Amino acid sequence: MSFDLARIGANLPVLATLPELEVALAESGAAVVQAPPGTGKTTLVPPFLHRVFGGKILVTGPRRVAVRAAARRLAQASGTRLGELVGYSVRGDHTPGSAVEFLTPGILVRRLLADPELPGVRAVVVDEVHERQLDSDLALAMLAELRQLRDDDFRVVAMSATVDAQRFAEFLHAPIVTTPAVTHPVAVHYAPAADRLRTSRAFLDHVCAQATGHKDATLVFLPGVREVNYVCEKLGAVAVPLHGRQSPAEQDAAFVEGYRIVVATGIAESSVTVPGVRVVIDAGLARVPRRDTARGMTGLVTESCTRSQAEQRAGRAGREGPGTVIRCYSEREFQHFSPHITPEIHTCDLTQAALLMACWGPLELINAPPAAALASARATLTQLGALHDGRVTDLGRRLARMPADPRLTRALIDAAPAVGSRAAARAVATLAYGDPSEARRFERFIDSHPDTGADAFALVTALAFPERIAKRLNENTVLLASGTRANITNPHGDWLAIAEVTRSGDAAKVHKAYPLAEKDALRILGVAEETVAELDEQGRVQGRRIRKAGAIELSATPVPLDARTRWDAVAAGYRAGTLPLPEDQQRIRERLAYLHAQLGAPWPAVDQNALHARLAEWLNPDLSVNLRNLIPWDLVATFDAEVPTHLTVSSGRRHKVTYSAERAVVAVKLQECFGLAESPRIAGQRVQFHLLSPAGRPLAITSDLRSFWAGPYAEVRKEMRGRYPKHPWPEDPWAATATAATTRASR
Repeated sequence: MSFDLARIGANLPVLATLPELEVALAESGAAVVQAPPGTGKTTLVPPFLHRVFGGKILVTGPRRVAVRAAARRLAQASGTRLGELVGYSVRGDHTPGSAVEFLTPGILVRRLLADPELPGVRAVVVDEVHERQLDSDLALAMLAELRQLRDDDFRVVAMSATVDAQRFAEFLHAPIVTTPAVTHPVAVHYAPAADRLRTSRAFLDHVCAQATGHKDATLVFLPGVREVNYVCEKLGAVAVPLHGRQSPAEQDAAFVEGYRIVVATGIAESSVTVPGVRVVIDAGLARVPRRDTARGMTGLVTESCTRSQAEQRAGRAGREGPGTVIRCYSEREFQHFSPHITPEIHTCDLTQAALLMACWGPLELINAPPAAALASARATLTQLGALHDGRVTDLGRRLARMPADPRLTRALIDAAPAVGSRAAARAVATLAYGDPSEARRFERFIDSHPDTGADAFALVTALAFPERIAKRLNENTVLLASGTRANITNPHGDWLAIAEVTRSGDAAKVHKAYPLAEKDALRILGVAEETVAELDEQGRVQGRRIRKAGAIELSATPVPLDARTRWDAVAAGYRAGTLPLPEDQQRIRERLAYLHAQLGAPWPAVDQNALHARLAEWLNPDLSVNLRNLIPWDLVATFDAEVPTHLTVSSGRRHKVTYSAERAVVAVKLQECFGLAESPRIAGQRVQFHLLSPAGRPLAITSDLRSFWAGPYAEVRKEMRGRYPKHPWPEDPWAATATAATTRASR
């Protein structure tokens, strides 16, 4: 039994490019296929590869629904039953196939780790690489190395639905084979509404209104399951949801022909084809992983989709005939969307990826992971015992074989004796996938322990994410062990194990938490005692002995402090910026900064880093501050002369000089400077005069009084003499007597 390419490829545009693909693979061993959705690349390229090279062909799809749909479509197109020539493997579901197997990138990565040579496999297709999922990037990098190892015996094909294919071609050192889009015209309409990024009910109701009243099948794009369910409920029986958390049977309902409104997440952009669609309603949103490095949080955030995603969504309306797309945002917003998807490796938690890379060895990725995020991931793995001195341990290899975050799988091992293997596995399956039926897949990795009746969800969550153990501060606020405060509704207990927390702006919000026994919280976090010196609002040092579990304060007792501890506390206050310099010292700092900027060394730098480095020189043992201590001894006597605090002007009055690094400034009434032709200099630079009206309002700024009197003064005089007739405005300011008084008082 073999594939009939003519039958499969009938009416598929990619059929015409297969000869070019064959040449590219013969010459380079790899190729990038750039073909828009609907051209048939996922259906036709895999059987073509089997026909040319024989053996097993593996095809990765970014999501389980896409993998199952692609396998069914190819089996149907080839006139075979699923499980004969064509099979698939997704988490918790496997159907064998002798020639072509569709699978998710995560499963492929673990197969590569188990057997890096992939015996019997002659080619691997990485589909939808433009989505830049982390597992796809890992798989592509591993396959690039495998191609070098197996040479002419193995081919790699990367397939992209967008025009951003050059990066992948350069990475694989492979040519691009392009199939032009064959689509019908799509009319684009914009229907913006408020609160789009917040996905408020009003906005979702607006989406519902745009989706009704069409005679053709309609596809609605929303960012997540919550929004999909809300819109389906509002639309009623005509609506069919489509998202990754559904069972295969539930997902199949979206692919039934006939009028319906399919309400989907981003899985319908390019991975799967929903038949019969002529109308697309696009909310212009995507839910993507983002890591908050400061708080140590990773979660999904809602943001505008990219322009390439919006174009793919619109293209779904023109697959089978002329269509319409209604964008629930403005054309101006669309122009400000990012052009392409941000690679997950730049935005998500890297703990699991770092473990997989440690098991594989040095790996060149299409985009290098951020150094700080990778270092944080490796530190977490070291704490888990998965890495030691940067090398993967036996425990690490065991954790890598389990299909979940290493923190969860380590918690599975540790929690099983306390709560029972089945209960622990059920908790991990639910936390990892939202599906307790996946528990059996985890049970086989651990020893058998009887259920104890203890709360497995709370213990597993606390063991996996100890930094998220929290104590209730009041009815709506908790403090996490990491030090983050978060808002919560109905906390159900004083101590909590938080399974899901996200950041919105400057606030963190708890979405899922389990009551945790205090003894378990303290056992997992550990309790430490420390004596701290703190500053009150007046800068006075107070001592406290604190018992803490992470950042959670359990108790505090006032204690006396010795002189050194007090000094250290004040020094820490200056370093942290919580304790300002005394006002007189701040003025000295400004004068020193000016001198250093104008004259350089040996006048000292007084920026933040410089002050911190020499803190012991200017913070005295009695906690007084003297920045003059930083001045070289032979310059101390000249300091006040070099940067005077006041300057005497023509009127005989002294005025304060204010300093920044760039300039010295004197603010003075204009009449007090009559007769002053040359601007005075401080440290070689002219003083900048802020000339004021008799009422003290700004009139002019100049560092060149001679030019001011010769030019702009005439215009100032013309405008001001009528407003301030009691003050002198002479035609000749050089000859006039400088004064701060009125005309009458000057007589």
